[in-house]
Amino acid sequence: MKSMTGYGRASAALAGGTLTVQVSSVNRRSLDLMVKIPGEWESLEAEIGQQVRKVAARGKVHVDVEFSLGKGRDAAPWSEVAVGVALDKLAALADSRHIPFEPTAELLWQLANSQRSSLEMPTADNARPEIQVTLAEALRAFAAMRAREGEALFVDFIERIGVCRRHVDGVASRAPAVVPAYRAQLLKRLREADLELDVDDERVLREIALFADRCDISEEITRFRSHLEQLAALLKSEEEI
Repeated sequence: MKSMTGYGRASAALAGGTLTVQVSSVNRRSLDLMVKIPGEWESLEAEIGQQVRKVAARGKVHVDVEFSLGKGRDAAPWSEVAVGVALDKLAALADSRHIPFEPTAELLWQLANSQRSSLEMPTADNARPEIQVTLAEALRAFAAMRAREGEALFVDFIERIGVCRRHVDGVASRAPAVVPAYRAQLLKRLREADLELDVDDERVLREIALFADRCDISEEITRFRSHLEQLAALLKSEEEI
């Protein structure tokens, strides 16, 4: 038995930075897959989905793929020409719309940093092998957590099934005594009402027969026991339940 909730995480070095993949899930009747991935790698989303579907068939699964530059990479050079071109375009746009334009140090930093990141981001083709390996490692941790949680849930469910079975057995053992008890109570009430009817009187027998038919729970007991057996069998499945 596997739980539909789980979490797995894995990291790897990639192009001087760090690739991190996280996989998490919560309960959902069908598979609802969400993939968060850098825009430069969007072409890999379908492949990631195929890899996840080999592990999870149900649940709301979220896959988060992140890439961060390594320590000290913030000092990597950027193209001053590219930054200047971007700044000139912003100035021209502001002028065409008669908007005052006064570049700030923060704006320059944002332009330079975004331009540098785009240069250093590995292409989808170059990143694909490492993403596949890292995702596989995260999925293994994800599946292991779901298996551990599923085992704990299995033990709990089996104990609850045992409690239900004992209650059903108790009800079944008491059921045969219900009709005789009603018969005795009916005759007692008739005597207390000064209605001396013979125990074999047709009216008494008919009333007792009707009560016996109304309170017959043999079908319900059989059906409930069947449900418990089916649940116990289902819990032994290796798939998501």
